Amino acid sequence: MTNDSTHNSALAGTIALVAGATRGAGRAIAVQLGAAGATVYVTGRTTRDGVSEVGRPTETIEETAELVTAAGGEGIAVPVDHLVPDRVRALVARIDEEHGRLDVLVNSLWGGDHLIPWGKKMWETDLDQGLRMLELGVRSHVITSSCALPLLIRNPGGLVVEMTDGTAEYNTRFRENFYFDLAKTAPLRMAFSLGEDLKEVGGTAVALSPGYLRSEAMLDIYGVTEENWRDAVAEHPHFAIAESPAYVGRAVAALAADPGRHRWNGRSLSSGQLAQEYGFTDTDGTRPDGWAYFIDVVHGGKDATADDYR
Repeated sequence: MTNDSTHNSALAGTIALVAGATRGAGRAIAVQLGAAGATVYVTGRTTRDGVSEVGRPTETIEETAELVTAAGGEGIAVPVDHLVPDRVRALVARIDEEHGRLDVLVNSLWGGDHLIPWGKKMWETDLDQGLRMLELGVRSHVITSSCALPLLIRNPGGLVVEMTDGTAEYNTRFRENFYFDLAKTAPLRMAFSLGEDLKEVGGTAVALSPGYLRSEAMLDIYGVTEENWRDAVAEHPHFAIAESPAYVGRAVAALAADPGRHRWNGRSLSSGQLAQEYGFTDTDGTRPDGWAYFIDVVHGGKDATADDYR
């Protein structure tokens, strides 16, 4: 695995589906798989012709597909609402018709940040909003896996990556809202359960979390760009541990290229943990370990700085 986005062929011939690749971690994962030579189907609800409820029209699946191709792979954009089983079945049928296989499935579906009422108790949270979070973060993953796994298991060695927010260790803590907590803890258990189901057929499932992600939305919230993101650290000190989306993308590409990846089966992983294992870095050459920083320093009171965890 290379430390930058230079083209390589580690995943040449690999067929991947990144479900939820419009922006953020999903987009970066798709691009890094492409940089390693994979063919990547990228799905989402925001296209150049229509915008999802997230309301960010400048990020589209078509653009993601173009970035995948520019990185050295083949990006294929398919508009899909993953809460509609027939749409997902049609997507999988297309992948089967065009390639006859699926090697990597990344469930990076979410899009519920705008629904989270931070600071409100479960009974104070609007029920419809809460249930929508569970649809976006849990039901969509279940539908996608159910429809895609028959194709993925056709050949041994398939990889399923359940994207979430927080490692199993960190998410023993309450994630500040009942529905968000449930939506981000469920994929950890999904990876464990899928790992059990996939053992007999030679597949691997993992849960993966980025650290403090410098997503497009987070940069907008803090009023900075990827180029000057450190300007936000004065007002938001813990942002000093932030990582680019490419970092977790490189984590997935490293997993996909590792013939021994089954040793991770059923486990909860993080971008920082896998960087230490596989030797890749973030775009700035560092290896931030955001969850260790939050556990040790933010919650544990350890006398250390973000630089100590980069």
